[in-house]
Amino acid sequence: MRYPRDLQGYGATPPDAVWPDGARIAVQFVVNYEEGGENCVLHGDAASEAFLSEIVGASGWPGQRHWNMESIYDYGARAGFWRLHRLFTERDMPVTVYGVAAALQRSPAQVAAMQAAGWEIASHGLKWVEHKDMDREEERAAIAEAVRIHTLVTGDRPRGWYTGRCSANTVDLVAEEGGFAYVSDSYADDLPYWHDHAGRQQLVIPYTLDANDMRFATAQGFNSGQQFFDYLKDSFDLLYSEGAAGSPKMMNIGLHCRLAGRPGRAMALARFLDYVSSHEKVWIARRIDIAEHWAKAHPPRSIDRPSRLSENEFVARYGGVFEHSDWIARRAFAGELSAANDTSLGLHAALAFQFRAASEEERLGVLVAHPDLAGKLAEAKRLTESSTAEQAGAGLDALTDGERERFTELNGRYVETFGFPFIMAVKGRSKEEILAAFENRIANDRTTEFETACRQVERIALLRLADMLPN
Repeated sequence: MRYPRDLQGYGATPPDAVWPDGARIAVQFVVNYEEGGENCVLHGDAASEAFLSEIVGASGWPGQRHWNMESIYDYGARAGFWRLHRLFTERDMPVTVYGVAAALQRSPAQVAAMQAAGWEIASHGLKWVEHKDMDREEERAAIAEAVRIHTLVTGDRPRGWYTGRCSANTVDLVAEEGGFAYVSDSYADDLPYWHDHAGRQQLVIPYTLDANDMRFATAQGFNSGQQFFDYLKDSFDLLYSEGAAGSPKMMNIGLHCRLAGRPGRAMALARFLDYVSSHEKVWIARRIDIAEHWAKAHPPRSIDRPSRLSENEFVARYGGVFEHSDWIARRAFAGELSAANDTSLGLHAALAFQFRAASEEERLGVLVAHPDLAGKLAEAKRLTESSTAEQAGAGLDALTDGERERFTELNGRYVETFGFPFIMAVKGRSKEEILAAFENRIANDRTTEFETACRQVERIALLRLADMLPN
């Protein structure tokens, strides 16, 4: 069973973004242009808008115009947009617009200003409405229509996509559409990443809901421009310091014409723009610039992920990790596998879980399946390929007559005492260390030695996986 969420990501060692000119951070400003595309009975919607306005906690009015709500959105188009436009163009800072197709169509002057400034206009969907209840085909059609209208209004097809009020299918549908350099319906990382769907690698450039002026319109949010500035500054400072330490990231700032375009908030934004400008090695970019850079610096790689294999493929590849005990791999496959299990550590966790959950009799069977160290099977060259390499790496294939005699004696005493062979992860160990451990552990009681042997079996499995998968 595959768990679809990816809780692994880049893990403890994210890739070096290698931003242009050695930048320590990529800063990206988004202006959401939604005014004229929101829920409104004039647009054929069932009710008025209730989302992201000065009316915190508003609800839709079925079948009625909400004059106050409409005029708040109108402010964004009439005044807020132009204030934001001035702030960025005066500083020659690039911007990406998330443009709702219906809103862009109703705002020719604003679209012309975006284009004159060299702003990227990405698609923000057909209308600024919820997609969560759309079935796949309805949403697919809405995406296609958004692209059509956007292209007719701007003269160019959008290369970026962000629905915002998306469904669980949105990212996959955008990948299937095939014409987008990136999709941003994700908040999962500080760096772009590749999303694998139906054999297609779709670049995802995550967005933000925290460094976002939408927090002025939520119950738990900013109530002053200073709070907004402080939060943006703290976010920038931490990411900038991480970049200086060798791990550059990306910072998204989300803006809305009707929110950040208000004077008190715009003043705080202006202070932040100037603060960012005061730092060296900062790459202020459009999202399409980031997408093009990432595709060149970190192109998608095809990896045979354990969580994506069929059962037969999975068992064939990993069934021997626990010696002659492919039932462990079968149970792991039947459990919950996800992207978190596509590393050596992650897959080991899934396999070790099943080994630990097994009965004592089943675990004893795994112990018994292991060969003696430097025993008769090794001498007869009847070990598995993994065991052969491990014992040879520790020099157990080149023993003196005296050493072989000592191993034979200890193997016999050990099996007679415990009922299973002596097991040790020998990779990186010398034969002297192995003999010392042998002589020390043979004095254990059976319960202690059973658990010790089981831990060694798990260690052997981890070392084997480390040769097969990335960490």
